[in-house]
Amino acid sequence: MSKRPVVDVVDVHKTFQTPGPWPWSSATEVPAVRGVSLRVMPGEVVALVGQSGSGKTTLARIILGLEQPSSGRVEINGLDWSALTESERRPLRKNYQYVPQDALSALDPQQTAYEAVVESLRVLAGLSKEQAHLRAETLLSQLGLGARMHALPREMSGGEQRRVTLARVFALEPTLVVADEPTSGLDADRQEAVLKVLVENLPEGSGCILVTHDIAAAKRWCNRAIVMLDGEIVEEVKTPDGIPSHPYAKLLFDPWSDHDLTLSTAN
Repeated sequence: MSKRPVVDVVDVHKTFQTPGPWPWSSATEVPAVRGVSLRVMPGEVVALVGQSGSGKTTLARIILGLEQPSSGRVEINGLDWSALTESERRPLRKNYQYVPQDALSALDPQQTAYEAVVESLRVLAGLSKEQAHLRAETLLSQLGLGARMHALPREMSGGEQRRVTLARVFALEPTLVVADEPTSGLDADRQEAVLKVLVENLPEGSGCILVTHDIAAAKRWCNRAIVMLDGEIVEEVKTPDGIPSHPYAKLLFDPWSDHDLTLSTAN
């Protein structure tokens, strides 16, 4: 397996401009990501964990090129992804896939699961009609949707909808998968089933970033958990048995412990 990182994030900063309350007010700079560096190696599943507003989703979007960093760089498979224009990124995007939080809104309401996967294979992977149909059938059956492949999104459960979005991603055999809270709103059993499908069907040698609030899921399914607070990485914890040392990380991993709740990145 290659020793080169799938993703190499180097000193990335992202600042948003927030307009003032009046037309003549000056804009305010709001730092969302502050000096973040991280690597994801081939075959690794890495969790980004932290409270809402910690910068997890902004960082994930920067990695995929959906947001431009204010400074720093992102390399994917050795390519300086953050320096490319969108026209240069477009033919490469099938290799770097996003699993959305809201599966239903990501699916065409008029397409069956089968049609959605076939479309991805035809348009993005460039397969022939016959190849796409065979691959879609095989993949949907592999993900437990063999009996549901001709159902429309509104006819599916939340867990089935999410497995369709995963099928579309896996159809392209990406080298990087970024999953943003992919089990949000599901009950515990369906969450476990979706994460099992996600992790166990990753293409060989690919990397995965799982954005999640669920520490138990991070410990069960990921190799490492990267803890973010106020736009910074405050600790990296090996899972499942690593013991955090930063007060905020301790609080996330053991919410019933008697830790000081007055936390800052200065700790």
